[in-house]
Amino acid sequence: MNLVPVILCGGSGTRLWPLSRALYPKQLLALVGSRSLLQDTVARVALLPGAVQAPLVVCNEAHRFLVAGQLREAASGKVSEPALILEPEGRNTAPAAAIAALVARRRAGADVLLLVLPADHVLRDPAAFAAAVTLARPAAAAGQLVTFGVVPTHPETGYGYLRTEASIDGGVQPVREFVEKPDYETARRYVASGAFLWNSGMFLFSADAYLRELQVHAPDIAAAAVRALDAAQGEGGFLALQRESFQQCRKESIDYAVMEKTRHAAVVPLSAGWSDVGSWASLLDVSSRDDHGNALTGDVVAVDCTNSYVRAESRLVTVAGLDGCIVVETKDAVLVMPKGSAQDVKKIVEELERRGRPETRLGREVFRPWGSYDSLDGDAGFQVKRLTVLPGAVLSLQLHHRRAEHWIVVSGTARITRDSEVFDLGVGEHTFIPLGTKHRIENPGSDIVRIIEVQVGDYLGEDDIVRFEDRYGRQGRTD
Repeated sequence: MNLVPVILCGGSGTRLWPLSRALYPKQLLALVGSRSLLQDTVARVALLPGAVQAPLVVCNEAHRFLVAGQLREAASGKVSEPALILEPEGRNTAPAAAIAALVARRRAGADVLLLVLPADHVLRDPAAFAAAVTLARPAAAAGQLVTFGVVPTHPETGYGYLRTEASIDGGVQPVREFVEKPDYETARRYVASGAFLWNSGMFLFSADAYLRELQVHAPDIAAAAVRALDAAQGEGGFLALQRESFQQCRKESIDYAVMEKTRHAAVVPLSAGWSDVGSWASLLDVSSRDDHGNALTGDVVAVDCTNSYVRAESRLVTVAGLDGCIVVETKDAVLVMPKGSAQDVKKIVEELERRGRPETRLGREVFRPWGSYDSLDGDAGFQVKRLTVLPGAVLSLQLHHRRAEHWIVVSGTARITRDSEVFDLGVGEHTFIPLGTKHRIENPGSDIVRIIEVQVGDYLGEDDIVRFEDRYGRQGRTD
């Protein structure tokens, strides 16, 4: 039976703010190496033996171009053509897996195995993971719904647990109980008993078995998923679920909807250096450290510091006398806290949202399908941005009603459309775009184009855009 990886890429990663934002979440970040967590997941899938089809990737519609771009960079060999399924909003993992199961069945015309993987986990030993998948395949092909339980290395209060048989020395075993995140003393007893595993949120089951159990235990989700897929639109390499239909899917996880209720739940123990990277403290645990236990990233100078995570994204960060602390600097925010308070980042994000702060959704640099823009400076009536246009990319043909723009090229060669004119600008050359003028920037070359843009007007919001043509299907949108 062929295996279809299903990569769930819809999370928001708020516990890693300020690096992770709603519109640039943690699965798209390179946190423990040169590749993003999503790209690491794709690479992990490529190591699986046997018949493995191209992945199905389920992501939030707002992240579609970022995810597509990272998948193009990561693609190789047998996973070179992943299909992207777009959720208009997150409904948790049970509906996402149901949509993927339906898509896989319809495309294959027969039952297939689904390997369901979150896109934001770390696995230090991909070979051990591939071996666990191989071990689980016969049970999944026989109708078992298999989860992968991580052999605990310490009492952990941030994970749910699975109770298995008295021994967890290997092999496929029945799941006796799912338990919620425990307090420390309970977690200590779980680990000492030898019968409990961390609940990883990774699964292997056949599409038929999952849909059958979903129909039994959560028939409303199963029916809503069918309606959402039937109303979906395929365009530009994306399969976009229709908003109203998908919103009828109840928000529920695979665990709650199916795994905790089915009589066919099984588990394979996994020792592969796994982490869900669910907090800055857990990121410290999986990061490379110096002789003092510090993980230092970027332009950091640390004096007399121990067991701390310090990350500098845009400037020099200096720290002294810290023990067990988290310091994270980005272009527009700084986070400082004791490691033991890492779970409180969620409270910070909630407070920022209550105050209407935009920093929960966007960083200073905003990514678009053509590249990105970085807001360098601004005040009443003006704003300065640096535009980065990727090779071969083109911005939409657009105009603004309330602002004019002045562009100067600082690297590469840009092709400019200004009403009926089309002309090229090289380094040091500039042009002016009056208010109400149709305009577009294109990068026809193989080098990145960078442009300094000065906007002047009485309103500088991103919603002052009227699009006439757009390669990326964004007519009528402001993203």
